[in-house]
Amino acid sequence: MSVWGKVLGAGAGFALGGPLGALVGAAAGHYIAKFRANALSSEGSDNASFSGENSQEARQVVFATALVVLSAKLAKADGVVSREEIVKFKSIFNIPKSEISSVGAIFDKAKETADGFEPYAEQVAQLFQSTPAVLENLVGALFEIAKSDGWVHEAELRYLRNVSQIFGLDGATFARISSQYAAEDGEPDPHSVLGVSSDTPDQQLKARYRELVVQHHPDKLIANGMPSEFVQKANEKLALINSSYDKICAQRNIK
Repeated sequence: MSVWGKVLGAGAGFALGGPLGALVGAAAGHYIAKFRANALSSEGSDNASFSGENSQEARQVVFATALVVLSAKLAKADGVVSREEIVKFKSIFNIPKSEISSVGAIFDKAKETADGFEPYAEQVAQLFQSTPAVLENLVGALFEIAKSDGWVHEAELRYLRNVSQIFGLDGATFARISSQYAAEDGEPDPHSVLGVSSDTPDQQLKARYRELVVQHHPDKLIANGMPSEFVQKANEKLALINSSYDKICAQRNIK
């Protein structure tokens, strides 16, 4: 079963809990019984391991649910939920057709208002506080949705900055993430991607690059709670880090 099939199970009383679990439970309605039955029949005894908020499976469900809820709040931030945002939402999340309606119920419940996103952001921040790279990827996905209609609205930018602050990401990290989506030509400045300046010494540049590669390796992110459904985005992020480093090395003639 995909992580999306487990989200409603979590809302029905498994390990999700907190404000995210409450919202899922309120949104799910008649989907609850169906998805609990599906979870029990397809996962069998594996459901018993879905306990404790620090288990990998529980962390993956929290990540996926938070991304749905925070994306819905983001889409409402500028007052309009555009078709482009909905399309981007579906493409980023890799939601199976069989589970679109149930995930959509959570999205619709969350987008009733852009207010009140803080408790959801705080819940996911608490769980992933020791793995900021996972939170950074979540913010990156939100940025991608925000820009899906061509540009990031000022209200959306404020929302993203507030979420980032709740996540405990500092201003430099937020600037580094936002720079990847600010370039009109789609080519972010390689220095901004790595979070270095043009006069950063070569050895410090290399150390920074190695640090980012370790932090953002897809296998490490998945081990820390990012669902495998997001591995494509993680691979794209790592490829951007690698290409940015290569560009700077070419500029400096570093072999």
